[in-house]
Amino acid sequence: MHTLSIPTWIIHVSSVIEWIAAIWLIWTYGEVTRNHSWWALSLAMLPALVSAMCACTWHFFDNAESLEWLVTLQATMTVVGNFTLLIAAWLIWRSTTEKKSSEVTSSVNQKANL
Repeated sequence: MHTLSIPTWIIHVSSVIEWIAAIWLIWTYGEVTRNHSWWALSLAMLPALVSAMCACTWHFFDNAESLEWLVTLQATMTVVGNFTLLIAAWLIWRSTTEKKSSEVTSSVNQKANL
């Protein structure tokens, strides 16, 4: 029997809800800071959410053989999600280094004008 226990279901469902909340909070942070690279992070989190939903769906239907394609989709979305998160992290890093670089240039120009 493959049925998950109630505590395991609580962990599965709360993790999905938590991930959705994190996506929304990161998107909101991007709006507040006007740094759109944070939007990229929230979008990059979507494949991992799809992966989690695949796992929950497969378990909900007691690991039915007819739904084994969900396991493949879950694995694929995990790999895709890891790469999208990598790219989003790089975009955030790049946006912060560009901002620091422009601040240094601005500071140097101000000192030169004195």
